[in-house]
Amino acid sequence: MRQALGGAMALTGGAAQAADPGRSLVVVYPELAEPFKQVFMTIISGIEDRLGGTVTSLAMAGSASPAQVADDVRRRDAKVLIGLGRGGMRIAAALADELAVLVGCVVSVQESEARSFPVHTLAPDPALMLARLKKLRPGTRRVHLVYDPRLNGWLARLARDAARGEGMELLAQEATDQAGALRLYSQLLAAADPARDALWLPQDPTTVDDNVVLSLVLKEGWNRSIAVFSSHVGHVRRGALFSLYPDNVEFGRSLAASAQRLLGNPRAVAAGVLPLRDARAAINIRTAAHLGLDVATAQSGFDMVYPSN
Repeated sequence: MRQALGGAMALTGGAAQAADPGRSLVVVYPELAEPFKQVFMTIISGIEDRLGGTVTSLAMAGSASPAQVADDVRRRDAKVLIGLGRGGMRIAAALADELAVLVGCVVSVQESEARSFPVHTLAPDPALMLARLKKLRPGTRRVHLVYDPRLNGWLARLARDAARGEGMELLAQEATDQAGALRLYSQLLAAADPARDALWLPQDPTTVDDNVVLSLVLKEGWNRSIAVFSSHVGHVRRGALFSLYPDNVEFGRSLAASAQRLLGNPRAVAAGVLPLRDARAAINIRTAAHLGLDVATAQSGFDMVYPSN
C-alpha cells in the first residue's frame, strides 16, 4: 500500500497480517535508490523471518516530516519501532518517550544520540576484527587506531578490551579534524614496526577521509609492509588487508530478537551504541601476498575476495 501525507511524504506500508509480534512492530526506513533500497529490504526480510510473518514497513521519502511519520506510526497502534538508517533514527528519537524503540543500520553515531534507546551500528565488533587480525598475522603485538572521540569513543573502549583478550596492545590516538588525523597517521606509519604493528581504519568521517587519508595510509602501509585493515569493506577493494561487513539477513534477525525482548520487557535491552556482530568477511589477497601471508590459507573463511581475478 502506498499513501501520501500532506503532499510532502510518501509511505510504503506492508500490512501486518501474521504473528502477534509482527502486528505490534513497525519498521521505518528512508526511501533510497539502489543498492541501498535492497539493503533495507534484506534486513526487513531477516526481521520477518525471525518473527515468522510480515511486519508493517514504512519507506520515508526525503521530503517527509518526522512529525507526520510519527503520527502515522501512532495510528498503527505499534508497541515497538525499529528505525533503520539516519531517517529511521529521527523517528525513533521522536517516539522514544511513547513506545519501545531501537535503531539499526547507522554508520556512525554520537553516544549522546543513543542515551534513550539501543543503536545497532554498522561498525564491526572490535572483538571480531582483532580475532581476524590475530589469525592472519599471529605476530601482531600493537594495533594503532586514530579516532574522533565524539563518534568512536565507545569503539575505542571496546577495542582496548578486545586487544587485551588477543594478547595485543591498542594504541589509540584522538583526532578531531582531518589535519590532525593526517599528522598522526604520518607519524605512526613512519615509526611502526612492520613485524609487530598493524593499523586499523575505523568508520570515522573525521579521521578516515576516503581520498586524502586513505590514499596516504594505503600507500605508506604498502611501501612499509604494514598491515592496514579497515571497518569499511570498500577499502579492501582499494588495498586494505581485510574488513568485516553486514550479513543483512542475520542483522535483521538480530534486530527482531531485540524487538521481541523489548516487547516483553521495555528494560530488557539497554540503551547505547552497539557494534555489528552479524558479519561477513572480505580480504585482499594481493595485499596478503605482499605482506608474506600464505594466500590459500589467508583467504580461508572469507566470504569475499579481492581482486576477483
